[in-house]
Amino acid sequence: MSDATGDRVALVTGGGGGIGRAIAERLARDGARVEIAEIDASRADEAAGAIAGLGGRVRAAVLDVTDPAAVTDWVQDVLAAHGRIDIVVNNVGHYLRSKPFAESDPEHWQALARINLDHVFFVTHAALPAMRERGAGAIVNVASVEGMRGYPADPVYGAYKAAVIHFTKCLALELASDGIRVNAIAPDLTQSLQVDYERWIPEAEKHKWSIWAPIGRPGEGADQADVVAFLASEDARFVTGHVIPTDGGSLAAGGWFRSLRSGRWVNRPNDP
Repeated sequence: MSDATGDRVALVTGGGGGIGRAIAERLARDGARVEIAEIDASRADEAAGAIAGLGGRVRAAVLDVTDPAAVTDWVQDVLAAHGRIDIVVNNVGHYLRSKPFAESDPEHWQALARINLDHVFFVTHAALPAMRERGAGAIVNVASVEGMRGYPADPVYGAYKAAVIHFTKCLALELASDGIRVNAIAPDLTQSLQVDYERWIPEAEKHKWSIWAPIGRPGEGADQADVVAFLASEDARFVTGHVIPTDGGSLAAGGWFRSLRSGRWVNRPNDP
């Protein structure tokens, strides 16, 4: 990569574990000064210690990014420490407990909104003035392929992921003249804190990845982080308003199947 993240300051939400940690590690390895927001104190400490131990420049703050006041305080602390923000990675997200729409309720909808959409607004809005002042920056949102295809397991989750994707495109146009690029990735079939394939998939079924994922294996955090690093770098200087499916080919292949055995929708068919 001709110019990775250089000496820039990068915010990574949910950077203590899973995909977020892989992103924080990659950006730090590329030379960025990484600021992690993490709700779990032990994960925050562990991630910061590991990255620092490899020579990365990192700080980790414990906060809930669904709290706008906490987000504002965090961003102000980052600006006090560095005087700039160059990269924002809105990584936090969760499917919570998937529910068919007919069985869901406003409490479930609101919880999904907070964890998948609201914080994207909060963090981006708080960081934006500093990025605009510099006339440069890159925002990368972590969405999901479920925002690009029908998600039968929980239509509300799918709707919020689609909202993140459309926000990405709309904001990219608003900020293009300010020198700020906005893009997103849309993961699927990737090991993460929320989707724990290592625990979920019995050893006897792991050979089925050759049929579950066109690329033939589950994704790793680094698979996502490498694409984020590209979108945040000068190599992507002419790329804005785009969403890259980082899914091992599942979106192109279709992805969801109704199980003959259980009647439920699955993205890893087990039926004979």
